[in-house]
Amino acid sequence: MCKLEDGVEADERHPHWNVGMNILGGKEVAETMYLRLSQARMKLWILRLITTLLIWICIMQFVAVGEDWGPKLLKSWPSCSIPPIMHDATTVSSFLPKRPHHPPKRVYNNNGYLVVSCNGGLNQMRAAICDMVSIARHLNITLIVPELDKTSFWADPSDFQDIFDVDHFILSLRDEVRILKELPPRLKRRVERGMFHELPPVSWSNLSYYHQQILPLLKRHKVVRLNKTDARLANNGLPLEVQKLRCKVNFNALRFTAPIQELGRKVVGMLRRKGSFLVLHLRYEMDMLSFSGCTRGCNTNEINELTAMRYSNPGWKEKVIDPDLKRKDGLCPLTPEETALVLRALGIDPNVQIYIAAGEIYGGKRRLKSLTNAFPNLVTKEMLLEPSDLSFFKNHSSQMAALDYLVSLESDVFVPTYDGNMARVVEGHRRYLGFKKTILLNRRILVDLIDQYNEGTLSWDEFSSHMKEAHENRVGSPKKRAIISDKPKEEDYFYSNPQECLAADT
Repeated sequence: MCKLEDGVEADERHPHWNVGMNILGGKEVAETMYLRLSQARMKLWILRLITTLLIWICIMQFVAVGEDWGPKLLKSWPSCSIPPIMHDATTVSSFLPKRPHHPPKRVYNNNGYLVVSCNGGLNQMRAAICDMVSIARHLNITLIVPELDKTSFWADPSDFQDIFDVDHFILSLRDEVRILKELPPRLKRRVERGMFHELPPVSWSNLSYYHQQILPLLKRHKVVRLNKTDARLANNGLPLEVQKLRCKVNFNALRFTAPIQELGRKVVGMLRRKGSFLVLHLRYEMDMLSFSGCTRGCNTNEINELTAMRYSNPGWKEKVIDPDLKRKDGLCPLTPEETALVLRALGIDPNVQIYIAAGEIYGGKRRLKSLTNAFPNLVTKEMLLEPSDLSFFKNHSSQMAALDYLVSLESDVFVPTYDGNMARVVEGHRRYLGFKKTILLNRRILVDLIDQYNEGTLSWDEFSSHMKEAHENRVGSPKKRAIISDKPKEEDYFYSNPQECLAADT
């Protein structure tokens, strides 16, 4: 018996040694061993599967909360939701948004829904959006993502989300105000039946106007639509938190879409590879000349064309204009010829790269000849980019303006030839970025000096000396806004000098 047990133990330990074992007994032992082995393998496989699932669930939880609570290692990983350009170490500062950190929602009793229809060009609408967010915050109401102007001269069909990152806009401001992409279905049906109130708010109003006049309408009608938004909030006399919120919207919440940022980065990269560059906001486009009535340097046919255009536009109230008087008052954009003289007189290096941030220059190459002769390294977006790069922006003037805006922010020097909305908003943004050099031309003094030089009463050296002296302190340095309480149109614009938000004033 002992020998048999020893033999069996040996056979179980080394079954392949006992070639003469009983066939039936061998089958039973083999089946038993196979079954045990299969069960062990199944248990191991199940254990591995459960372990893998638990690890995966843990990783997903860390990624979900990593932006706010996670370790630094997680925060350093590129997120799949961020365009690749955001992780390029060479990306310039204006194109690098801060890593998303969405604040907690502000909870408040909603007093109604505000629908706004912005009017004007991109930068006029940009400032208006900042104002409307601030008003909505003050009134404790819900703001619907603003509608952009599609009926003005530019006829740009772009919606908000075509120009700005709408999700970032909503999430980055949720600690201030509730913003929705559209009205809730019930209220949308009310609006479709005409059950809402519509009006243009009074220009340059303070917060008491909105509290006393607009808030009761919101409570009564639930939905109020403001059909004009340009300059509807005062420059001054507002609480500090309101002014800072305007800056928060302008410099953080209003981020351009990834395609616009990517193209802007590409243009800036092309310019930077060749050295420093100056951006010239040459506001010498057909709409500007027609609206302003400024026709210096234009031939008879062009003057007639510009005049006819002004009379055909019902939104442009001023029809009869004396262009010479307006120019002497400093109210006309500089011509390309005048611009060439001014830049030379200010001592701008003739070999510097100059990027023209503007639409189509009226008169084309003929009118740009003096400028290109004086500054041969003059370029436009159309010269730098392939047609395929710009095809996405074709017939979308606001998206083109957004591209110019980004390039303007990154330039070494910014020179606007007219103080329109883009010039002023870019000026303020460059102040916010560290008082980057912006030459603010004094056109009233400037045109008089140009006329004296052209008439021969000033030598070139005298002309240049006077020009430099006149602009010595007009380079975007820190200063206080000029306040004219009874003439808000004539005082300094908040968005050109948001002093409450600048480092020098904190």
